[in-house]
Amino acid sequence: MLHLCFSRGFWMAALTVMLVVLSPPLALARDTPPHFLFLVKDECHFFNGTERVRLLQKQYYNGEEHVRFDTGRPDAKYWNSQKDLLEQMRAAVDTYCRHNYRILDTFLVPRRGERGECAAGGRGAECV
Repeated sequence: MLHLCFSRGFWMAALTVMLVVLSPPLALARDTPPHFLFLVKDECHFFNGTERVRLLQKQYYNGEEHVRFDTGRPDAKYWNSQKDLLEQMRAAVDTYCRHNYRILDTFLVPRRGERGECAAGGRGAECV
């Protein structure tokens, strides 16, 4: 029987368990082909904290974006015709975006900077 001892308490144990549980899919992912068939990316855009939140979902097939859903701009007739799906995606603003904002707020929001300002007038990696 496996017995784990952690000196830093519950959170260290929880992190270790998550890593152990998540590691088999990561190990299997190494054998994937150089191309992929289907990918979904979710982005949460926060404006003024959690007062205005947009969920942007992009779906890719064979490396090309085919579907983009934006709670701020529903632009496809298909998405608009799927009332139950629209309701589910709009609910994700609360359950996914706002929920994760509260988790990440402590270390991401304080690191916010002005856009476009760079240390030596440069761009990219030179920008602070």
